[in-house]
Amino acid sequence: MIDFLVALPLWLLAVVLNVWLMGFALLCLFVLRRWLLPRLHTKTDAAFFFGAAVMQSCMVLYGLVAALTAVSVWQKYGQVSDVVSNEAVAIASLWRDLGGYPQRERDAMREVLRGYTSQIINEAWPAQRQGRILRQGEDWMDRLQAQLFAFEPASVSQQIIHAETLSAYNRLTQARRQRVDAVTSGLPAVMWFALLPGAMGCLLLSLFIRLEDPRFEAILVCGLAGFMAMVLFVIISLDKPFQGAMSIPPDSYQLVYDQLMRR
Repeated sequence: MIDFLVALPLWLLAVVLNVWLMGFALLCLFVLRRWLLPRLHTKTDAAFFFGAAVMQSCMVLYGLVAALTAVSVWQKYGQVSDVVSNEAVAIASLWRDLGGYPQRERDAMREVLRGYTSQIINEAWPAQRQGRILRQGEDWMDRLQAQLFAFEPASVSQQIIHAETLSAYNRLTQARRQRVDAVTSGLPAVMWFALLPGAMGCLLLSLFIRLEDPRFEAILVCGLAGFMAMVLFVIISLDKPFQGAMSIPPDSYQLVYDQLMRR
């Protein structure tokens, strides 16, 4: 729903959100003060206190939703970052374990693991930035699994090494599946219907409590709009862990590739 916003550079996203909310607030302020508020009886104490109560209730409810959403997307971003790190660690562990195999099997399986890591860095990651999942990574994993399952240990030490290698391979497949699942993760559309129109609704309601000086009221409502834009900026920037300017980079895989797999 907000893919076009996620794709923007951070500075441009901040500008768009602030211009949108501040512009909306100032336009509503002009329209309400010029045409609507003069026709309403808003100068009584009852109207003032009831308007203040309604506005405060809406602000509290929206603030609660926005704050919980911001915390949720930040936690999700951290979890996906941990998944990426865990997959890179699993690749490094598997590479080390393969060092205990006979040379022919070791070189063949390491070559496949090297190809899988290179595919993640050079092919899978650019595709993830576009929200796409490639099939090639699964093919590399199938090739490695076939080689592991075909190996028959000839000694007790090889049995121990093979068991540990299979365990490392299982950790790798689990981390890979979690990463792939996170490519298309994000807030459901219903949350954006609450966050984006909700910000506009709160700004609109705040203008029904009329101040004498329109310039002072404009400053206050622009400040409120700017704060809401800042909260939405954080949510949008972190909602898609593999997309946008805040996307998680493949640095963990590149480090493993450079330190262990360079020929």
